Amino acid sequence: MGEDGARQVEIAVRHVTMEFRRAKQEAGSLKEWMVRALKGGRQYERFKALDDVSFTVEKGEVVGLIGTNGSGKSTMLKIISGALVPTKGNVIVDRGKVQLLTLGTGFDLELTGRENVYLNGAIIGYTKRYIDENYEKIVRFAELEGFMDEKVKNYSSGMVSRLGFAIATVRDTPEILILDEVLSVGDLFFRQKSEARIREMIHGGSTVLIVSHSPSVIRNNCSKAIWIEKGKLRAVGPPKEVCDAYEKRKEG
Repeated sequence: MGEDGARQVEIAVRHVTMEFRRAKQEAGSLKEWMVRALKGGRQYERFKALDDVSFTVEKGEVVGLIGTNGSGKSTMLKIISGALVPTKGNVIVDRGKVQLLTLGTGFDLELTGRENVYLNGAIIGYTKRYIDENYEKIVRFAELEGFMDEKVKNYSSGMVSRLGFAIATVRDTPEILILDEVLSVGDLFFRQKSEARIREMIHGGSTVLIVSHSPSVIRNNCSKAIWIEKGKLRAVGPPKEVCDAYEKRKEG
């Protein structure tokens, strides 16, 4: 903190708008689609996945980003992590500090669990030596002893989730951790274990952005909540207040 007690801003999202092009009129059949394409008759429209969204995440905060499916949450993550460039606005963040955990990303279903630990670990920046030293720790946390030589395509979704989470969180307190729909999957006991591990990382000084459509996940784990709906920023504030508003909106 500075002398005025203010926290350092880790992520600053400034007036971000993201537009995509999509077909305006769906063809009723393949033949109709081909005729339109040949005649140059396909019409497109631009739609805003995000519309002038601004917010900040301060160092050490645990911020929950909530919204229904298709509300723009994943688009926002891709912009923060640098995978997408916004149509307008910008995001100020040190992307070298960011670790994005989207379960199963970078997994090859034809490879074994063991092989995927090394593949996925390499994708998120671990050296082979680091993975060698932490391999057993990853397997124990994921509770997959005896399954690591099985192909991942034979795993249940819960097993894949556990392995992805274990790989991504084995290192000590990444400075900025973004969790995309991570804490709302898996069985109850592993979810509790995951939340306990996230709390450890938070206490270690990590700045955490948790993305979910589950109000309970946001209420239980966050110090601030941000609600984005249909690309627009709807509310920023205490998790209980924002989640209550979100649930009332769904009921209405």
